[in-house]
Amino acid sequence: MKRTRIPAALFALLVAASASAAEIVAVKAGRLVDPKAGAVAPNAVILVENGRVKAVGPALAIPAGAKVVDLSSLTVLPGLIDCHTHLVGDYVHDKDPLSDLKKSAADRAFESVPNARATLEAAFTTVRDVGTYRAFVDVAMRDAIARGDFPGPRMFVAGAYLTITGGGAITGFAPDVALPWDLRFGIADGVDQVRQRVRDIAQHDVDLIKVLATGAFLTHGSDPHAVEYGYDELRAAVEEAAHKGLKVAAHAHSTDGIKLAVKAGVASIEHGTYLDDGGIRLMKEHGTYLVADIYDAEWIRQGAAPGIPGISRTSSPKRTRSSARPSARRWPRESPSPSARTSATSPTA
Repeated sequence: MKRTRIPAALFALLVAASASAAEIVAVKAGRLVDPKAGAVAPNAVILVENGRVKAVGPALAIPAGAKVVDLSSLTVLPGLIDCHTHLVGDYVHDKDPLSDLKKSAADRAFESVPNARATLEAAFTTVRDVGTYRAFVDVAMRDAIARGDFPGPRMFVAGAYLTITGGGAITGFAPDVALPWDLRFGIADGVDQVRQRVRDIAQHDVDLIKVLATGAFLTHGSDPHAVEYGYDELRAAVEEAAHKGLKVAAHAHSTDGIKLAVKAGVASIEHGTYLDDGGIRLMKEHGTYLVADIYDAEWIRQGAAPGIPGISRTSSPKRTRSSARPSARRWPRESPSPSARTSATSPTA
C-alpha cells in the first residue's frame, strides 16, 4: 500500500461528510481502523447523514438513493486531532516574526488557506490552534472553514495570546515604530490588565485562552528560560477565562514557569521543554495536560535554525538530562498527554 492512500481515503470521507445536509453518503472501506477496539475491520460501511457519521459497521445496508463513495481497495481511519497548531501565516519561506510587518492581515489570511488544506490532507480533521501574531485571523479562518469556503480541519482557536511587554509579541523593531493593534492585542502587564485582556479576547468568540508563561525560542530577544508571568497574573487569567467558560493553555518552557502555571490552574502546558520530575508530579496532582509539541525542537535541529532570529543549533533545545523533552522522560502512563504536531507547515515555539 502506498503511504498516500490513507490520507486520500480520509479526504474522500471528509468530502462525503461535507455533502449537502439532505444527502446520505455511504462510504465503503476496504479496511477501517478502529482505535477504540485496537483493530482493523475489513469491509466496513460508514453512513453519513446531515454531515454527521450516523452508523459504522460491517456490511451495513446502504439506503436507496445514497451517494456511494467506494474506498473498498483502501484503508480508512478516523480523523486525527492535533492539539497544538499555528496554521496562520507562511513561516517556512520567511521565519523571522518581523515579516509580519511586511504583510497585512489579509495577506496572512490568504496565505494560510493552503496550510488548512495541507493539514486536512495530512489526516488531521480537528486542530487546536493556539495563537497568531495577527489577532483573530484564526477566528476568521475557523469560521470560513465551517462555512465551507475552503477545505480545512475543524478548528478550536485562541484568537490571540496574552504576553508581557517585550515578551512573545512582535519584538525587535525600532522604538519609534508603532505596531498596529492586531500585532499587540494580547500585551498585558499586571493582574488588572490580564483580566481585561482575557475579557477582550473572549468577546471575539474564541475557544480557549492562550498565555505565554515563559519566553520563547523563536522570538527576538526572548529567553525560554525566563518566567514572564507570575502566579497572580496566571491565576487571574485562569479565573477570568473560567467566568467565560474557557480554559487556559500556557506556553511554558522553563521549569519554574511550568510549575507556576500548573499551580495557577491552567488546563495545559504547551511545550514543557525543561519539565523536570517534580513538574511531572505536580501536573499529575493537578490533572494538567502536557502538549509536548516535540516537532519544534526537531524542526530547529534539522536545519531551520539559520533562518530564525537569535537561534542557532547550539542554542536550540538539546537532548540532555537537564533539558530532555518530556516525552523522553518518565511520563506516567495515566497522566494526560494529547497529540501535538504543531502544524503542516512550521512551528512557533
